[in-house]
Amino acid sequence: MTCKETQTFMDGYLDRELDLVRSIDLERHLHDCPACATLHEARLKVRAAMPALRHQAPVELKKSVHAALLERSREEDKPERKWYQFPWSAIAATAAAFALLAVLWIRPTSNSLEREVVDSHIRSLMANHLMDVPSTDQHTVKPWFAGKLDFSPPVRDFSADGFRLTGGRLDYLDRHPVAALVYQRNQHIINVFEWPVPASNRSFHTHAQQGYNVIETVRNGVEYWLVSDLNSIELQQLADRVVAN
Repeated sequence: MTCKETQTFMDGYLDRELDLVRSIDLERHLHDCPACATLHEARLKVRAAMPALRHQAPVELKKSVHAALLERSREEDKPERKWYQFPWSAIAATAAAFALLAVLWIRPTSNSLEREVVDSHIRSLMANHLMDVPSTDQHTVKPWFAGKLDFSPPVRDFSADGFRLTGGRLDYLDRHPVAALVYQRNQHIINVFEWPVPASNRSFHTHAQQGYNVIETVRNGVEYWLVSDLNSIELQQLADRVVAN
C-alpha cells in the first residue's frame, strides 16, 4: 500500500470499516513508513481529544426547557382554549431553547470538519503530495478525475485574474473521497476542496484556523472549501470565481 492509499483509507481504518486484507496492508505500511506512522499517531490524538470538545448545554438552559415543557403540559390539561388564549409564549420559549441546543450540538461538527480541511491543506504542503495531476490545463485536470470519483468536479483556470490552476489530486474529507484543485496566487498555494451534497445553496462563511484563511459555501449541489495563507480578500475573489456559473 502506498502513502497516498494509506492517507486515503486512514479514517476508515481508525473507524474499523476496512476489510481484513486492506487493514493488514495498511498496518504493514505504517510499520515501514515513519511519515504515515506519525500521521496515524496524530489522528489518534485528535480523536482522543474530540470528546472534550463537545458542548454541554448549560444547567440553566436545561432548567428553562424543562420548565417550558412542564408549563405546556399543564396548559394542555386545562379546558380547551380559544386560539387567542393559547400559550404562545411557552411554545416560543421552548422553540428558542431547542434552537439554541441545536446550535450547540451542530457547532462542534462544523468546527471538526474545518480543522480536517485545514489539516489536509497543511499535510499536502508537508508530505510533498500537493498534486496527483500537475497541469495548468483544465481540460487535462477535469478528465483525470473521471472514474476516481462518483461526480465530475467543476474545474476552471483563472490565470487571467491572477489565480493560476496548477493541478489537482484526490483527497479524503468527511469520510469520503473529494476533489482537491490547486491554485497559485504569486507565492501562495490555495487548496479548493469540492464534493457533492444534497444541501441547498449556502452563503459564504469565512474563518481563520491555525493561521490560514478558510472560506466555505455550497452552490448548485457542490460544497466548496478554500484554504490558504493568502489574505481573506483575495481568497474571496477566487471563491467568487469558483462558484460562478
